[in-house]
Amino acid sequence: MSPDVGLISLFFASIFTSNILLANFLGMCSFISVSKDFTSSNGLGLAVTFVLTITTAINWLVYHYLLIPFGLEYLRYIVFIIVIAAIVQISEMVIERMSTNLYMSLGIFLPLITVNCAILGVALFMQIRNYNFLQSVIFGLGSGLGWWLAIVSLAAIRKKVDKSPVPGPLKGPGITLITIGLMAMAFMGFSGMLNVQ
Repeated sequence: MSPDVGLISLFFASIFTSNILLANFLGMCSFISVSKDFTSSNGLGLAVTFVLTITTAINWLVYHYLLIPFGLEYLRYIVFIIVIAAIVQISEMVIERMSTNLYMSLGIFLPLITVNCAILGVALFMQIRNYNFLQSVIFGLGSGLGWWLAIVSLAAIRKKVDKSPVPGPLKGPGITLITIGLMAMAFMGFSGMLNVQ
């Protein structure tokens, strides 16, 4: 990334115009499954934001101070996944201790953050785009907030749609996928403002 692009632009672009979920469609499985309940969606969104921010920072440090100096760049996928798994495990233990209800409502989706492709995607984007440390952290935080915004928005929309008359064949997954498509198109409306490529 060129140094003339500001951190604020990168932050807002990663939330809106290059939303990791609605522009790149990374992290869809837990997004669709957990978005049935607003409280669970909010909790998972915050957990994903935390994990994205922390793992992006740690993965940048590991990549630049461990993998590159020792010529081990080819191990980046494995190392990134190990870092992600460790942070998710720590997050899971903290959530279980702090909020048992949230831990139970998230169920299997909390440990599945480890294999959420959005987390690995952000780590790879920061490496491919040659972000410096601060840009990587801002990109990770913005991507997490964008993911959180998308899942909370879908949960609110799904709650409203559940009370609306929907044709029989579209009930459930059909209307959910249509809603996600419309949300993605709405976020694309911001694409002319900021870009992170």
